[in-house]
Amino acid sequence: MLADALSLLVRVLEAGGLGLTLALILLALHLRRRRAIQYDGLQVEASPALDKVLLQDLPDPDPLYDFDLETATVRNFIYANKTMRYPYYQVSSHTYLSETCCTEVSRDQTMAHQPMHINHWIEIDKEYRWYLDEKARVIKGQGKVVVDSLPENDEACGELLELLADYLPKRYPTLFKREACDSITNLVTGERFDAVGARKGVDALLVVSRLVQDDFLMGRERLDGQIYLVGGLIAFPGTYLLSQTINKPLEVLHAPVPDFNKKLLVSVERTLKRFRPDQPFERSSWNIMDDRNLFWHNIASGLPDKDMRPQDLWLRIDHQTFRKLPRTRAIIFGVRPIMRRIEDLADSPLVPMLLEKVHTESAEHLLKYKGVQKYGGLLLPYLRKLTRSQIERGLISGKDDVRSFRELLGDKGLPVPSLQTPLSVPTESERRKALREGAAA
Repeated sequence: MLADALSLLVRVLEAGGLGLTLALILLALHLRRRRAIQYDGLQVEASPALDKVLLQDLPDPDPLYDFDLETATVRNFIYANKTMRYPYYQVSSHTYLSETCCTEVSRDQTMAHQPMHINHWIEIDKEYRWYLDEKARVIKGQGKVVVDSLPENDEACGELLELLADYLPKRYPTLFKREACDSITNLVTGERFDAVGARKGVDALLVVSRLVQDDFLMGRERLDGQIYLVGGLIAFPGTYLLSQTINKPLEVLHAPVPDFNKKLLVSVERTLKRFRPDQPFERSSWNIMDDRNLFWHNIASGLPDKDMRPQDLWLRIDHQTFRKLPRTRAIIFGVRPIMRRIEDLADSPLVPMLLEKVHTESAEHLLKYKGVQKYGGLLLPYLRKLTRSQIERGLISGKDDVRSFRELLGDKGLPVPSLQTPLSVPTESERRKALREGAAA
């Protein structure tokens, strides 16, 4: 058995001396055979014993001793992770496996996956308190609709909590503290959580909800070779519900996504099965939304309010992180929604023009999936207005290639824009709607 052989190899490695030399020779032979098996297209069962031999421990995150929660911002994902791109596409029909980061990329296009630096796993900003309060409100009102775990996933929930309890005080020592080896204290909220290592299932996920702004979906490969959603904390899905997706495989979960099952399913599943705990990666996705309700945006099931101002539409970017837990082998898919009002893009050179081109020149089935038929009439004229303003102010020439919007900042010596309307403050459109509904009542 492969597992037995690898366990023996681990014991030999621990012995050192001549045994170490022999072990290294055996390991090299095994890796050669393993690579041949993978690239012949055959499946190799994931092995924790193999990971114990191969695993290169991730470094601890760099501590942010001077972190200021009142002014902190996350990376601007309009510019990071290739979130915004033109031409816009969902997938490429020709992909290959990158040996360096174990993610699927395209020969002529990219799915925008990239290796993730450990510092970027959890990003905290000045909206931290609002996110945690909003998450608590959603969990209280929705319960198992947003937080749940199948029995096969309960141990993984505990391991995720342990991983966060180790990571957060190291990365954010001014926000979190380990007052005991099995506890974590949130210095922002004043909450202390003990017996971290003993918590499992939903109990562990509820603690997670009081630590970070991120949601977490949790997947596992079953004996049929498919990866299933087996639990998670998903308080801010925006357009779907955990209760309607738990216990379903990727093929079913992504059926509504254009071209996914036809062009991407096999390669994505292969990536998620093969990547190791020391190979985290990240990507981002975007959508246009009409309110601040991260749990369920109005536009997901309705139309924007009749008095909606176009500048009060939101660009929602989901920063998505992928990690594999070393002990339970669970696949952890983190999702952190970041919201920017469309008006916040006024000083981002070429970005309004880029968004307009994406919405007018992309494949019809992709735009329909994005929901452009609901918001296009509001958004597009406003984007053109922002572009004209940028030309008049000399930010762009009007003849620039929109694909170079990232490079343009460097050419002009401009910093990456950081303006971000607070989610804690209602927009003018929301205030008008509330006044109208109050008067009608």
